[in-house]
Amino acid sequence: MKIALIGYGKMGKTIEEIALAKGHEIVLKIDVNNAHEFTQEQLKKAEVAIEFTGPHSAFENVSKCIQWGVPVVSGSTGWLEKWDQISALCHQHQGCLVYSSNYSIGVNLFFELNKHLATLMEPYQDYDVSMTELHHTEKKDAPSGTAISLAEQILEKISRKNKWVNAASAAPTDLIIHSERVDPAPGTHTVSYESTIDRIDIIHTAHTRKGFASGAVLAAEFANKKKGIFTMKQVLGL
Repeated sequence: MKIALIGYGKMGKTIEEIALAKGHEIVLKIDVNNAHEFTQEQLKKAEVAIEFTGPHSAFENVSKCIQWGVPVVSGSTGWLEKWDQISALCHQHQGCLVYSSNYSIGVNLFFELNKHLATLMEPYQDYDVSMTELHHTEKKDAPSGTAISLAEQILEKISRKNKWVNAASAAPTDLIIHSERVDPAPGTHTVSYESTIDRIDIIHTAHTRKGFASGAVLAAEFANKKKGIFTMKQVLGL
């Protein structure tokens, strides 16, 4: 499979390593130094694009891939306020978009565990729920996209929480997400339910970026020649 990498930082390089090991070909690599090469002519060399950039460029990058007829796997976070626009564009052009805030297979299993635990904890009012996410100092957004996904799952199940906040303290009806930035830390997410009697934690810790990269390549293999909008849940058949 011929792959375009839109974003060639640490994650892009790790994706390249995984893709090449699986026998795929990288036909285009775009970063800030050669952004002018991200053209329709160049992108058409690829069968699928994998986009890992930043919140300020992701929407434009994904839009171009969709408009130019190349399936795109995006892992950029911090831009989902424009999700309705990108969804409409994808339907308009009969494109293909796979989006996830985290492509790690382990994290996506963690998502399912998080939803189940929240369902179990809903009747037990004595337990307050909070979250902590730890990442390296180069992580641009806080809280992380993964933390927001976890929080939104909890808010769907726990009726005593109305919204998430990224703060040290908040109202009792707020779900607090604590963000920490420390090197080196690929990513740790903790969901905690605490009462005066005890505490329940579920934790996912990434050891390297390879888990995210492997999942992104798997998603690209899934997206090739498909139309529609998908998540890692569909990719993994969960």
